[in-house]
Amino acid sequence: MNFYILLFSVVIILCVICNRISNKLGVPVLLIFIALGMFFGSDGVIKIPFDNFVLAENVCTAALIFIMFYGGFGTKWKAAKPVAAKAVLMSTVGVVMTAFLVGLFCHFVIGINFQESLLIGALVGSTDAASVFSILRSKRLNLKYHTASLLEVESGSNDPCAYMLTMIMLSIIGGDSMTVPHLSYLVFAQIVYGAVTGVIAAAVTGFIMKKVSFATQGFDTIFVFAMVLLAYAVPSEIGGNGYLSVYIFGIILGNMELNHKKPMVNFFDGLTGLMQMLLFFLLGLLSFPSVLPQVLLPAVAIALFLTLVARPLTVLALLSPFGCPLKQQLLVALAGLRGAASVVFAIMTVTHPANIKNDLFHIVFCIVLFSILIQGMFLPVMAKKLDMIDEKEDVLKTFTDYTEEVPVQFIQFTVTPDHSWNGKQVKDIILPPETLLVQMRQEEETITPDGNTMLQAGNVLILSAKAMQDVEEVHLTELTLDRENEWIGKMVSEICPRPGKLVIMIQRAEDIIIPNGKTILEESDVLVMKET
Repeated sequence: MNFYILLFSVVIILCVICNRISNKLGVPVLLIFIALGMFFGSDGVIKIPFDNFVLAENVCTAALIFIMFYGGFGTKWKAAKPVAAKAVLMSTVGVVMTAFLVGLFCHFVIGINFQESLLIGALVGSTDAASVFSILRSKRLNLKYHTASLLEVESGSNDPCAYMLTMIMLSIIGGDSMTVPHLSYLVFAQIVYGAVTGVIAAAVTGFIMKKVSFATQGFDTIFVFAMVLLAYAVPSEIGGNGYLSVYIFGIILGNMELNHKKPMVNFFDGLTGLMQMLLFFLLGLLSFPSVLPQVLLPAVAIALFLTLVARPLTVLALLSPFGCPLKQQLLVALAGLRGAASVVFAIMTVTHPANIKNDLFHIVFCIVLFSILIQGMFLPVMAKKLDMIDEKEDVLKTFTDYTEEVPVQFIQFTVTPDHSWNGKQVKDIILPPETLLVQMRQEEETITPDGNTMLQAGNVLILSAKAMQDVEEVHLTELTLDRENEWIGKMVSEICPRPGKLVIMIQRAEDIIIPNGKTILEESDVLVMKET
């Protein structure tokens, strides 16, 4: 046991180190995780014997649950709403079209039997959110025409459809009778049971977290952790799609205003990172590099057809009616990276009792390697070549974890004639611990004080102090007014924040404004609001 604990810790440390250096090398970090697994594997240097596909399937399924949840949790619905219809169409009809085209290619060109050809299409039908957004986040690339949000929602929501197609094809290959009524109910159960469970889980979780104050700090995060597992398990037990459930659960919960949300984001961000390390390392560990040459030619042929034909045709067919620019469609086609979900579903072909004649695991594994390496490395380059980079925006703003809770709180008070600070320099006053004097208003002039600034009666001082995150009644959130916000041009007294919220500060460019009722709100203002 000690040996395995030691090995586990060493692997995680290596993955963390590789994550730090991947940007400098220009290689997607997920590819490095796979390479580490192959290095430690049976055919690698360390030669750890591991071929337990059943264990790997269970571990990878658990990892994929949290990856799917956090993909939804980090989706900023306001940014995603303009492209929601396109994204949903791509994640449903697009997956089916891609799977069918790849299936035809595998059958008529590669020569694989028709059922297994369609199964291969189902396995690689979905794109990988982890792969795409690890690249966009690491390069801090935001894309024009809401493309980042389009890719985010598509890649986050198409795994359930690919999973459903995979299960259907495995059932058919396994000899299960698949009549039209049976197939119709299967699709109905997968979608409806999964979606409804996700909505109910989010509603229950949000209600409890707003009404219940957890006695111990961090227990709210543990509660959400348990609800994620519940949101997956319930629909899976009754024939629904657990992945769809946790994704919808994540979207709804991530866009709620919750107390202590930032620590929750930090926890699931770290957990998801660990799951990605574990998943991709395990996939590399499962693979046998000595087998790869046997499947290399068909795998590369499928990957090229998928990248250059199937994906572009699907994108053009589905996005052209929306009037999307051609350069956007080309980039979306290129950004269709295959990743974790495809290989996890490929593991199921090994553990499933269906009689699979071809080594689909290693075929899909090669396709994923090709996709992450070639497409992943060229995605930032092509985004610049196609003039799709939005220099004015940051891709992180498309995620709900970008701006939420402010780690400080601000205090305003006026120096009175009898106050002890009246007539003293800033360097001579004693401030409470972890408190700074950040701004001073003197008559009509607003200045940033230094140590030699003299304080006088009538000065309005702005102090920043560490937020009291353990006090339930003090809760600060920030809201950025984008160009579509209805509050732009209105006075503070005219807007209607949620009950219990008060605008206490406005950040406008480099200026900090302490508002009153007559303060006019402008585009890009960051409102700091106190919630009681």
